[in-house]
Amino acid sequence: MQRSSHTWSATTLLSERPDVGALMALCEENFNLMLRLAPGLRQLSGQLASTKRGVIDLHLEIQEQSRYTTQVRLTHLFAARGASEPYPDPDVSLRIYHDARQIEVLGLRQSVLPLRKTYAHPALLDKWQANLFLSKWLVFCLRQGHSFGPRSAAPISPDHPPPTCLAPT
Repeated sequence: MQRSSHTWSATTLLSERPDVGALMALCEENFNLMLRLAPGLRQLSGQLASTKRGVIDLHLEIQEQSRYTTQVRLTHLFAARGASEPYPDPDVSLRIYHDARQIEVLGLRQSVLPLRKTYAHPALLDKWQANLFLSKWLVFCLRQGHSFGPRSAAPISPDHPPPTCLAPT
């Protein structure tokens, strides 16, 4: 595994004009963070929740598995006042390339940072910002103690109650 030569401070990253090499390095960094979050990713299936006391649950849905790729959805679910369904935020769809050790952001919805509210296959700068957001969020989830592994991830049952944390209305 190669170490990235980039300085990953938010100020530097947001002020730089990224190039393809920097984007690839960030996608590799995200791959490594995802493997820390879900070390047995290739063996996981279905919908899983990482629950830690005092923090919002993190949900991982394995949507597709193939020999070289895994497609997942990663989100926090908030119970919104007056809503019948939990509100996902952030809500990201990812394709993980195991052979290339890269992650591609397929879709991103979030309300925290001044990025586009919905993510479409954009130009290089938008891909950079989406992957930078993913990187910071994965680090945040790891620092909270979240993990999806054989002993840490609990399968989600149909009667799994939504989190008690309330999203703003």
